[in-house]
Amino acid sequence: MKQLITVLTVILFSTVTFGQLQVSASTGYAIGSAGMKLGEKINTTSTENTYGSYGEGLNFQLRGTYFFNNKLGADLAFGYLNGADQTISEVTLPTTEVNAIARARAYGASLAVVYKFTDNVYGRFGALIKVGGKTEAVVASKSVFSDDEATALGLDSGSYTETNYVEDFHGHLPLGFVAALGYTFNLDDHFSLFVEGEYYGISLKRKDSELKSFNTDVFTSNGTLAVSGLYTLDNLPEGYVKNTTYVDDLSHADAATDASKELSQKVPYSSFGINFGIIYKFKG
Repeated sequence: MKQLITVLTVILFSTVTFGQLQVSASTGYAIGSAGMKLGEKINTTSTENTYGSYGEGLNFQLRGTYFFNNKLGADLAFGYLNGADQTISEVTLPTTEVNAIARARAYGASLAVVYKFTDNVYGRFGALIKVGGKTEAVVASKSVFSDDEATALGLDSGSYTETNYVEDFHGHLPLGFVAALGYTFNLDDHFSLFVEGEYYGISLKRKDSELKSFNTDVFTSNGTLAVSGLYTLDNLPEGYVKNTTYVDDLSHADAATDASKELSQKVPYSSFGINFGIIYKFKG
């Protein structure tokens, strides 16, 4: 027993003696990987699927890494994703136009093992979670009244409505994985530059959503504003609700009568990106 304690003490002392802490800051851009269907483009002649991942976009990371020896370390990182716009609906028809995009605004964290293959080449592999943020949908639509509707409202033929709204989607806490391969350029004993390729494998199951803004205006055929704020957040048209909950089980009765509940779905956040950054090494 004393020998075991002695061995463990020596190992721990050696680890602490060598141990080196470093911090880094980086930015980079990621493209979607394993893209899934996000929406559709519809015109008078065809319908086209749109694919992508909400993980595409510009990211920023702060990372702390502790090396236990000259090869192995542990890494804790926090990051922010400013996601690129993804098309979820694009409709171009004679009486209807829709342009709807969605984008991620997400905070994440990862815990990974770091291994140095050489003094300059390293790899990371670990777990990834999204700890906050949202998927923001921005929708603009135009709908032309039929002649009967326009006459009933005292408007000329070709009058139309314009609706604009923003809806924020939130998800359940997801768990994914991160893997990276990088190369460091040593500047001096403390500072280094690095470049790395990084892969995120993660998807998000929707939990709820909330309309953050909503407005519908009415225009005459020549574009003159006829009615401002026909519908707002305080006066939503039929078929819209301010808050929606996403569930795994939805009865036919609820589906027909309760617009505040919808079946849940998973949306992709997987990506592959290139990061550039700077490292500061504390004295070991």
